[in-house]
Amino acid sequence: MKIWQKNIDVDSFVESFTVGNDRAMDMHLAAADVLGSLAHTRMLNSIGLMTDEDLVSVQQELKNIYREILEGNFQIEDSVEDVHSQVEMMLTQRVGEAGKKIHSGRSRNDQVLVDLKLYFRSEIQSLFQHTEGLFRQLVRLSEQHKRVLMPGYTHLQIAMPSSFGLWFGAYAESLVDDLELLKAAWHICNKNPLGSAAGYGSSFPLNRKMTTELLGFEDLNYNVVYAQMGRGKTERILAQAMSSIAATLAKFAMDVTLFINQNFGFISFPAHLTTGSSIMPHKKNPDVFELIRSRCNKIQALPNEIALMTTNLPIGYHRDLQLLKENLFPAFQSLSDCLEIATFMLEHITIREDILNDPKYDYLFSVEVVNNAVLQGVPFREAYRQIGLDIENGNFQPSKEVHHTHEGSIGNLCNDQIERMFAEVKKGFGFERVEQALDDLIK
Repeated sequence: MKIWQKNIDVDSFVESFTVGNDRAMDMHLAAADVLGSLAHTRMLNSIGLMTDEDLVSVQQELKNIYREILEGNFQIEDSVEDVHSQVEMMLTQRVGEAGKKIHSGRSRNDQVLVDLKLYFRSEIQSLFQHTEGLFRQLVRLSEQHKRVLMPGYTHLQIAMPSSFGLWFGAYAESLVDDLELLKAAWHICNKNPLGSAAGYGSSFPLNRKMTTELLGFEDLNYNVVYAQMGRGKTERILAQAMSSIAATLAKFAMDVTLFINQNFGFISFPAHLTTGSSIMPHKKNPDVFELIRSRCNKIQALPNEIALMTTNLPIGYHRDLQLLKENLFPAFQSLSDCLEIATFMLEHITIREDILNDPKYDYLFSVEVVNNAVLQGVPFREAYRQIGLDIENGNFQPSKEVHHTHEGSIGNLCNDQIERMFAEVKKGFGFERVEQALDDLIK
């Protein structure tokens, strides 16, 4: 029997179907559930719903359970429906009647909401750290290879000279914009829903600002109905931010699979970081980047999955929302893995430095020749027409000296400015404030 049940047995088939994979998913929320209870019980004590003596015993045992979770010594029993019930049951077994008081002024609805927001904050910080690792590696490579030219393409046709500095730097700057979206998701996750109860508040004089401060939230979800409406919306916005990072990674992975191809031959990796063929001894397949591409494309579908699962749900809580965990939670690990292994692979990349010596790339420099004529006083349209005729007649002579000086060009990458933008985005998260609040809570 569940702690929320009355004296009615639930059919085992119905119970199995409704619980589903929730126990496994709830293991991700265990630490957050204890943090929420630590804050909630301190608030209950402040408004006279828990004695000082009960608070001491409850707080101490919650901290013991928290340590057990971090050490991997916590599990949700098969007879227990979810993590909230497991923690409350363990607490009651260990401290007695005081453990039964922790649910006053709280519903499982706002309990899971605060758990999710605390968990999402932790995962966002982890994603940020992995993204920062890749960002730093891309900037390093951009600076290291800024003078090495490579072909630039449009329509998969050779277009104009580019450089490895531009290529790596482009993806570094793309990650900065992706993190702007992740920061927006962070601010939405960093609002406190605790105290909204089942979605309509409580007759107890709850001090919601107190739990907001204790848990390090920036602000409240003030309207208790909206706090519940935020479930599903929060997940969708977070998935959109993850999808943006994934899109950058998938695009980069596609470039790598092209550029490592023998028909391009721009880059290579050590043999032990590629895979072979069962019958073709020459193969060095970029399986890592192919899997990054596929995993990240899968993550790009996540916002649509969540939107379709929550579309047209009326106001209030609905059990449909339980299934969001199964779609979103595994994506955190998958995206983190992709970021981490992409960073690792780039530590071992080799760049070919003589690419443009091949005559097939001579036409890359047609614009340079046109521009040189313009600098000598020839009108652009006339210079363009003349170089076009030279190409058509086989008389084109490339000028392979590239002089690009404006901001963000081959000769002026502005990586310092990209790093400045990254630092500004990072500062906007305020991770330190959250870390300090949680450290104070569990001391």
